[in-house]
Amino acid sequence: MKTKILFVLAAVALLAACKGKNGSYEYANTDKRASAADTVGIATDTTLEGPAKLVKTADMTFKVKNVQKTGDSVSALTNRYGGMVMHHQMSSNIVNSQDIRVSDDSVMHVSAFNTNADMTVKIPSDKLEDFMVKVSHMGMYITSRQMDIADKSLDYLSEKMKLNNRRELIAQQKSGKIKIKNPEAVLWLKDDLVDGQINNQRIDAAVKYSNISLNFYQSNTIVKEMVANDDPSSYQLPFFKRLGMAIVNGWLMFTELILGLANLWVFILAGIGLWMVYRVYRKRFVVVAQTTNATI
Repeated sequence: MKTKILFVLAAVALLAACKGKNGSYEYANTDKRASAADTVGIATDTTLEGPAKLVKTADMTFKVKNVQKTGDSVSALTNRYGGMVMHHQMSSNIVNSQDIRVSDDSVMHVSAFNTNADMTVKIPSDKLEDFMVKVSHMGMYITSRQMDIADKSLDYLSEKMKLNNRRELIAQQKSGKIKIKNPEAVLWLKDDLVDGQINNQRIDAAVKYSNISLNFYQSNTIVKEMVANDDPSSYQLPFFKRLGMAIVNGWLMFTELILGLANLWVFILAGIGLWMVYRVYRKRFVVVAQTTNATI
C-alpha cells in the first residue's frame, strides 16, 4: 500500500515538473482529477520481468611473440563465438636506428622498434569467461586482467516505470482527461518517451553482448636492410685513378695556356716593342741629365 502511494505521488510530481518546464496543463473538469491521478498511478509495477540486467565488461593486457598473428587469431576466435571486432589498431614505433657504412655506395640500416595493438570486441555475455581464457593462452604472460559486472536492473526498471507514466499521460491528453496548454509539452513527453525506449534497448544490447578491450605487445624487433648510400660525397674514385686524372688535367691546362699565349702573339710583340722604346728613352734622359749636371 505504501509503495502504491509513493508511486502515485511520484506521478503527480512528474506532472508538476512537466508543467513547470514545458508549459502548463489543466484537467478537463474537476471530477476527472481523481480518475486521472488513479490512471497515472497504474505504473506501480516494481518487478522486473526476466533475469537481472547484468552488464559485463573486461579488459586484458598481455605480451605475445607476434602481434600481427595474435590479432588474426583473436579475430578468428571472435567470429567463432558469434562476436564482432569493433576496433583494431596496430602500430610500430622506432626506438633506435643506426646506419653502418658497408661500401662507398651501400649502407646497412639497423632499426629497433616495438609493436603493439589495441582491439575492442563484442562477445555474447554467456561466453565471456571462456573467451578470456582462450585469449590468455595466446600470450607469453598477462600484465593485467580485469572483469567487471554492473547490475542495471534498477536503471532498467526506473526507465520502464517512467515510460509507463509518460504513456499514460499522453493517453490522458489524447482522451481529453488532461488538457496541456503548451504543445511543446506534448512534444517533450514524446521525445522523452523515445529516449527512455532507446536507453532500455541500449541496456538490453549491453546485457546480451559484452565489451572486451585487449592490448597486446611484443619484444623489440631488430631489422637489418641494405640501402643505397644517399651521401653524394661518398661516391669517389680510387686514389690512383684520381691521381692519373689530375696529371692529365694538368697537362691539358698547360697546353691550353700555351695555345692561349699563341693566340696573343701580336699583343706580346707590341708589349716587347713598347718596353724597348721605354728603355731607350730612359737611357737618353739619364745621359742628358748627367751632361747638364756636369756643365753646371
